[in-house]
Amino acid sequence: MEYVYAAMLLHSLGKEINEDSMKKIIASAGVEPDDGQIKAVVSALKDVDIDKIIKEAQSAPVASQPAAAETHKEEKKEEAPAVKPEEAAAGLSNLFG
Repeated sequence: MEYVYAAMLLHSLGKEINEDSMKKIIASAGVEPDDGQIKAVVSALKDVDIDKIIKEAQSAPVASQPAAAETHKEEKKEEAPAVKPEEAAAGLSNLFG
């Protein structure tokens, strides 16, 4: 993932995304650059319009996190019926005779 971040940093600075610049950024982060990974990222981004992809990603609908969390809470309430401590103790005593 750090190779994609390096490419995004270069792009945001208006620099060319090439192997040498990628190596410098990865090395400056304290990571040993992997030449194969760098070549793959540079090759994959060669004919890609990064600005277009960013605009498309920004305009894409995003699922609401709070709504998903509320749904999960409601499901949890239905799954766990309340048990009185006396009932729980009675159930345990039946296990051990």
